[in-house]
Amino acid sequence: MAMNGNRRGRRMESVEKNQPVAEYRIGAVKGVVWKNDTRNGIMFSTTLVRIYKDQEDEWKETHSLGRDDLLLAAKVLDQVHSFIVEEERRLREED
Repeated sequence: MAMNGNRRGRRMESVEKNQPVAEYRIGAVKGVVWKNDTRNGIMFSTTLVRIYKDQEDEWKETHSLGRDDLLLAAKVLDQVHSFIVEEERRLREED
């Protein structure tokens, strides 16, 4: 069992060092772009969250969106998509 704990700890360290390459926010909706080096080359992934303050006035994130968040999410995702397409083009030109 100790091996599993060690593996998990190493994985968490690498995740902590992986910083987002871009963030887009409109209102309470935020899209974050992550760059991942894979065996097949660089791939990008995205997380989409809504930020809010809880009852203790602390910032939290949720993946749950309300009706009023949907158009904002679409606009944020459009910006994220444009960023990824441009980064992929730039990376192809570097090769």
